[in-house]
Amino acid sequence: MSELEDKYADIRPYNDDEVAASLTRLINDDAFIDVIAKYNLPRFLSAVPFIARPMVRSQLRKKWGKVSTVEDVQNEVAQYLDKLVKRTTSKVTFSGLDQLDANQAYLFISNHRDIVLDPALVNWGLYQHKMKTVRIAIGDNLLQIPYITELMRLNKSFIVKRSAKAPKEMLKALTQLSSYIYDSLIGGNSIWIAQKEGRAKDGFDQTDPALLKMLQLNGRKQKKEFGDYIKELKIVPVSISYQYEPCAISKAKELYHKQLHGEYIKSAGEDIASIVEGFSTAKGHVHLAFGRPIESNCDSAEALAKTIDQQIVDSFYLHPGNYIAGGCKKAVIDSPDTATFEQRMANVPEELKPLVLAMYAKPFHRKSEINIKSCEH
Repeated sequence: MSELEDKYADIRPYNDDEVAASLTRLINDDAFIDVIAKYNLPRFLSAVPFIARPMVRSQLRKKWGKVSTVEDVQNEVAQYLDKLVKRTTSKVTFSGLDQLDANQAYLFISNHRDIVLDPALVNWGLYQHKMKTVRIAIGDNLLQIPYITELMRLNKSFIVKRSAKAPKEMLKALTQLSSYIYDSLIGGNSIWIAQKEGRAKDGFDQTDPALLKMLQLNGRKQKKEFGDYIKELKIVPVSISYQYEPCAISKAKELYHKQLHGEYIKSAGEDIASIVEGFSTAKGHVHLAFGRPIESNCDSAEALAKTIDQQIVDSFYLHPGNYIAGGCKKAVIDSPDTATFEQRMANVPEELKPLVLAMYAKPFHRKSEINIKSCEH
């Protein structure tokens, strides 16, 4: 293993020579095997571990027998995504990908609505367009279960150490992260990272300047001006728009709880439940708009955040539900989607309806509100 990769050993995704050992650990992990059994076997079988586990292990050994590289893993994931898209969406569409250079590594910064689906669908678009898939930034808060860590690092995910709390420890972790992102891009590997920590549960997509300051830590080490360094990163904003907001009711419950009690503490396993819900529920039409690389000098994190926001809001694809919730019924009066959206809203608990409607309305209102002086012009 090269010295460069070893420097990032605790956060980077697995390399080809680590794939086989990781798959073996997964096959030997009872908790993982039980989850696979629960979702793939009839209940009467999955409820009996001494029957279910050998069956699942045997199937996985057969299925993964020829998987030995990161690219093999990506092909497996692509097959799974193909099924997921067919099962849970009416269609997934893309714009802007044809304007990007397939041989260039980009730093994709997107809005964040679903924990795993957002980067998965970015990868799906790149894969469909014969472009290299991205390395995915993922918070260590999601990695409390060993098999989740294995799956994520197999699938080109690198770790953001959110749990670091002491200032010195935080700075060290953020500096390592900043350096890893830069070295990945220079090495020809694109990166995906969300525009802020955590999903936009209220539908308000906004880039956190702190994220952009983290990116610059490595630039500072190289004694480069903010604008010059940012230009090197080839930042491409991505706007992800779901016709039916993933985990809308659970997001609204969290917001409602915060309104009543001032804070919300997640229970153990809640993030994993959100991942499963995001994967398994109907999403309708999903659109991903890939923006233009930001190449002109944005001389501060705040100015760059506004530029990214402008592209994300401008290119956000408004679905019928966004128009209806935003109070603009005319645009979709003839659409059968109106009835479907209203039916979905009828299933939302009464006290959560205003929050769910606001979630859908926010992108509609922001499109007309946003008039930011972009640092690109």
